[in-house]
Amino acid sequence: MRINVTSVLVDDQDKALRFYTEVLGFQKKTDIPLGGGARWLTVVSPENPDGVELLLEPDGHPAAGPFKRALVEDGIPFTSFAVDDVQAEYERLRGLGVRFVQEPVEMGDVTTAVFDDTCGNLLQIAAQKA
Repeated sequence: MRINVTSVLVDDQDKALRFYTEVLGFQKKTDIPLGGGARWLTVVSPENPDGVELLLEPDGHPAAGPFKRALVEDGIPFTSFAVDDVQAEYERLRGLGVRFVQEPVEMGDVTTAVFDDTCGNLLQIAAQKA
């Protein structure tokens, strides 16, 4: 068994696609209309285009809104992305206007930072020391 697709709940798929590709640097992999305006819309890392896909999933389910708000209110990231250098990525993203709610913090062998994805989620970037 392996992870093929994971998802992040977004309030607007077009806005999410722009943010996840133009700002974060992912590449669009799949874009299939599902009816009712929703799409099966995935992005992948350009470093591993055949790897795990991130589904930019519409948050229309009634439970999604309260769930996302509770995570944001408690400062809990919805998911985490690995980077080689958190400080460098933090500086790059801040230069693109990304709002961070947690600047880079070292916690033992791991450094993390948390930012707002503009689609109702907090996301974490993390790097582990070699």
